[in-house]
Amino acid sequence: MKAKLALYLLLLTMLGCRDQSDFTDQKNNMVVAHQGAWKTDGLPSNSIASLRKAIALKCYGTEFDVHLTKDDVLVVNHDKDFYGLDIATSTYDELLSKKHPNGESIPKAEAYIREGMKQNQTKLVFELKPSNLGKERALRSADLTVELVKASGADEWVEYILFDYDAAKRIIELDAQAKVFYLNGDVEPSQAKADGFYGLDYNMKVFREHPDWIKTAHELGLAINVWTINEEEEMQHFIDLGADFITTDEPEKLLTLLREKNK
Repeated sequence: MKAKLALYLLLLTMLGCRDQSDFTDQKNNMVVAHQGAWKTDGLPSNSIASLRKAIALKCYGTEFDVHLTKDDVLVVNHDKDFYGLDIATSTYDELLSKKHPNGESIPKAEAYIREGMKQNQTKLVFELKPSNLGKERALRSADLTVELVKASGADEWVEYILFDYDAAKRIIELDAQAKVFYLNGDVEPSQAKADGFYGLDYNMKVFREHPDWIKTAHELGLAINVWTINEEEEMQHFIDLGADFITTDEPEKLLTLLREKNK
């Protein structure tokens, strides 16, 4: 009996440690696939298929967009509507009446995370979308998001990005160890650092208007992601500026560029 208990505890320890040590070294891998890797193969964005393709490419991360339904289900989709159905005012069952062109239904965030956790190389970059129903629903979304990630044991897989500053701060409040990036571009690095953010995830136009922010952010210990960059010249520009990550609809192109650079 004692031997069985010891074996059980050893297995638990191994499972608990796996996700903390087996992710690919971030060095020279700054590629975040925007809504998964969908463009080259014509896959639906934010689908399980695009998630699997980003993982197969060995991207550092794959970004996915999450909304809250009327009945408090977190679902994965870029726009506020799913093929004409408004997500915030629809139940999950109502959304199941529509499908992606490849036959997939709208994924629950829970299923998306569960699929992503089948590997330990590519991070899951969880973008919690603002609510068009007001601040209360936005904060409710943040609460349910942290609850879901914790219940799934997905802490080591998930990094968060948000446009809603208050919802982002709620996630930081609920989980001080969470890696949370702000998206909107209207907060300077020192303020983000003071508020507990892990990094800034701004559109490339913001960093062109504030060319010193990348250097300042790094001096403060903040990570930098730039979005959404699809042209090789822009990719190279932000590589040269020292961006930590680049979000792109063309992950294959950026991966090729990085391989050539590191030969």
